[in-house]
Amino acid sequence: MKRFITLFIAVLGTAAISFSISSCEGPAGPPGIPGPVGPAGADGLIGAVFEAQIDFNKGNDYTGVVDIPNSIEVFDSDVVMAYILTGVDGGTDIWEPLPQTLFFGNEILLYGYDYTFADVKFFLDGTIDLGTLDPLFTDGIIFRVAVIPADFAQSIDLNKMEDVMQALNIEEVSRLQISN
Repeated sequence: MKRFITLFIAVLGTAAISFSISSCEGPAGPPGIPGPVGPAGADGLIGAVFEAQIDFNKGNDYTGVVDIPNSIEVFDSDVVMAYILTGVDGGTDIWEPLPQTLFFGNEILLYGYDYTFADVKFFLDGTIDLGTLDPLFTDGIIFRVAVIPADFAQSIDLNKMEDVMQALNIEEVSRLQISN
């Protein structure tokens, strides 16, 4: 019985101390000293952009698969956008976001894409007979892919490649040549 009373008092005392410590209130103390500077990020990049040039034809089923460069890591939360080069105006490239739809009378041509963590697949689709397309629409088509952290993507207009490049502070973009 003596042991039980001693154990009971010990438990009751511990509970009282815990309660009194957790219910203390008062003004915050002075701030501590700053911690050490952390390591620099990966080249200061918060996103990445690369280009691919693709020839679409019957032999590749009008698709082109581009491996995402090893230097670029894609996370679940990232936004992956693709753009097609549609022309040049006064020396400035004109980029349009995908999917991109072109109309030929009653016929439709669609440039589309999908992606995984490892690659991006570009494809042609639509109601038009793809085999009858002029090489202007199938050969040497240049695409640009931007991998953007989701939180960052909310603050820029993803439909404008120039805004994406400026926000990511990227001027030069490497191009991957895809042989089909």
